[in-house]
Amino acid sequence: MTRTNANLRKEGQRFLSIKASGAVNINPKTIFLRYLRVAYAALVFVLSLLAIFEAPTHLLWMAAVGVTEYGHLLAVLALLVLLPGWRHSAAGRVSAGLGLVAAFLALTPILCALPISRSLPQQLEIAFGKNGHGVTFERRRPLDFSDLLVGIERPAIESTTHFYIESEALTLDLYRPTSDVTPRPCVVVIHGGAWQGGDSTELPDLNGYLAGKGYVVASLNYRLAPNFRYPAPVEDIKQAIVYLKAHATEFRMDPARIFLLGRSAGAQLALQVAYTASDPAIRGVISLYGPADLAYGYAHPARRLVIDSRGVLEDFLGGNPRELPEIYRSASPIQHVDAFTPPTLLVHGGRDELVSPEQSRRLAARLRENGVSYFYLELPWATHGCDFNLSGPSGQLVVYAIERFFAAVK
Repeated sequence: MTRTNANLRKEGQRFLSIKASGAVNINPKTIFLRYLRVAYAALVFVLSLLAIFEAPTHLLWMAAVGVTEYGHLLAVLALLVLLPGWRHSAAGRVSAGLGLVAAFLALTPILCALPISRSLPQQLEIAFGKNGHGVTFERRRPLDFSDLLVGIERPAIESTTHFYIESEALTLDLYRPTSDVTPRPCVVVIHGGAWQGGDSTELPDLNGYLAGKGYVVASLNYRLAPNFRYPAPVEDIKQAIVYLKAHATEFRMDPARIFLLGRSAGAQLALQVAYTASDPAIRGVISLYGPADLAYGYAHPARRLVIDSRGVLEDFLGGNPRELPEIYRSASPIQHVDAFTPPTLLVHGGRDELVSPEQSRRLAARLRENGVSYFYLELPWATHGCDFNLSGPSGQLVVYAIERFFAAVK
């Protein structure tokens, strides 16, 4: 018995000695999984930072669009670090901490969207008046949590392609309701791409959504820089409107009710046409994160690693503002605002890395000075391309604002 007790004491001392020295034998697979959990948590945490900080490069800007508009999904991924086993080691507890912080950061766009969602209906009514056209809306709320997960429903529509300038092989994609034969308002959509890229197939979800709600939607291609400089694309859009009016009966559209909607560089073109065409058929214009003062944009460029905005402007206009001051002035929609400017809806992300929100703020101020009906929706968390996901926090607010705008001014 004495010998047995002595052996037990000896083994106990040996165990304590090994434990104190940190030489406890741990399964290599367990160690690997712990490090993998930490690496995964660190990666999700770094991605979540894009929800609150501006992206320093073009690639990270594209990632930021996903993080800000799919943050609810990123939060779920972040919380996977809380799977069983995280309590059993320091690495697990560190991973859990990173995951919880990442989940909170990823959800900040939705948290920021909530107060805007509550005030948006009243603000739009103040800006454009009540819905006087008897239009009913399926979207009762600007932000619907169920849509974050299942998406915004897009009814069945038909889409066809048409040449509107055959000599230049310029086409438009036409989206129409499948059954209604009543002439409907037309929404002319102008794609972005820094005036030198992109095409009519970009971000088609909104086109289909609006067509399903009873609008005829024409998404345009236009001549691109540097081969074709300003005012070539403006002339193309004006010609597209002439074409649409000439085929109004065929397309089941009302030629006296036309809206322009553009994104980024396409927003500049939409504003420019709406403000200079003197066409009473153009009832309103929507600018999604577009530049309105090109000389200001040249003087305040984006980070070069995100986009060479000065080079883009020089390719589009043919030089810099010192060389071509009149062209920069002429191509800037802000210079054409007057009391007859059509109603305008502006949307911009507060942390847009490509086109500063100051562009829309300055245009909003000019519209206000001239007594033009307008509304400026700034989304503090959002970056350039914030309507990429129609079901995201930005996408839902944008869709709601667009529908209310059309209903109020058409």
